[in-house]
Amino acid sequence: MSNRKVSICIPTFNRIDLLPFAIESVLKQTYQDFELIICDDGSNDGTAELMSKYEDNRIKYIRHDRNIGKSNNMRSGFDAATGDYFIKFDDDDRLTPDFIAQTSSILEKDSNIDFVGTDHWIIDINNVRDEAKTHENSRLWGRKDLAEGVVDNLLEAVFINQSFQIGATLFRRQTVVEVGFMQPNWQNCEDNDLFVRLALAGKKGYYLPKLLMEYRLHAQQQGINRAIPYLTGKQQYLQSYKFDSQKLENIRLQRLKETQLLLGLRLIETGETDKGRQLVLAGKSFSTAKAWTGLGLSLLPVSLRGKAFGALRKVRG
Repeated sequence: MSNRKVSICIPTFNRIDLLPFAIESVLKQTYQDFELIICDDGSNDGTAELMSKYEDNRIKYIRHDRNIGKSNNMRSGFDAATGDYFIKFDDDDRLTPDFIAQTSSILEKDSNIDFVGTDHWIIDINNVRDEAKTHENSRLWGRKDLAEGVVDNLLEAVFINQSFQIGATLFRRQTVVEVGFMQPNWQNCEDNDLFVRLALAGKKGYYLPKLLMEYRLHAQQQGINRAIPYLTGKQQYLQSYKFDSQKLENIRLQRLKETQLLLGLRLIETGETDKGRQLVLAGKSFSTAKAWTGLGLSLLPVSLRGKAFGALRKVRG
C-alpha cells in the first residue's frame, strides 16, 4: 500500500465508551487520503475486541501488552506514522469533518509553514457543543486575539497564552521528527513542551481561527488523583527551560512557584508531608497566606486533612 498523505494518531487507554466517536470523526473526514493509527497503552476494557471489528485497511492498531505511559504510547504512534502530515488527538475528542481538508491545504500552499492550529469547540459527555464554554475557552487561551496567518511571536503564543492545542494542530511530520516529538517518559504537559521546543527551534506556526475540532470536558479529567500527576508534570515542564527573554523568564519562574505551592498543598493533603512542606516553602513567594495555611494544616493528623482542605476550598471558592 502506498503511503497516505496524512497520518492521524489516537492514543487510547480504557476509553471503549468514547473511542468509537473519535474514530468515527476521522472516517467521516471530507479529505480521505489518511492512515489512522490507534496506539493502545495496555487497555483491559475490551478495546482490542472493539478494534478487531474495524475492516478498513487505513487503520493500524498498535497494542502494548502493559501500560508504558502517556508520552511513550504517543511516541509509538508517531514512530509508526508514514504521512507527510501528522496529527495526534485524544481518544475522548473529535475532529470536525473539514479539519484535515482545511489545515492540509494551508501546508500544501506554503512549504515554509511547519504546522497549522485551529480553534475548537467544547463538547460534553453526550457530544453536545457548548457555545458559551467554547467562546470563554477561546478567550481564556488567547485565541480571540490571534489573527489568521503565521504567528509573529510564536514563543509568547505557545508559552504565555498556550493558544495552540495539540489535538487541533496538523504538523509537517518532518518538522516534528527534527525536534524529537514528545519527550519520553512524560505523563503531563508533554504537549506544551513540544510547542515550546518548536518555537525555540524557529519553526513557523499558522493559526486558522475556525472551530474545527471538538474538545470534550468530562468528569474523568477532574479530582485530586489527576491533580498531583498533572502538577508534577507541570513542574517538570517549567524546570526544562531558561528563556533568554527576561519577560518570559519572569513568567516561567512565577508559574513554577505557583505550581510548586499547589503541588505541595496537594501532597500535604494526601499525607506526603515532608515532600509537600519542601515544595510549599519553595513556592511560598507566590502566595504567603496560602503557604502558611498549608504548613499549618500539615500539623493535623492525615485523617483530618482532607476535610480541612475541603472546607478551605469552599471558603475560597
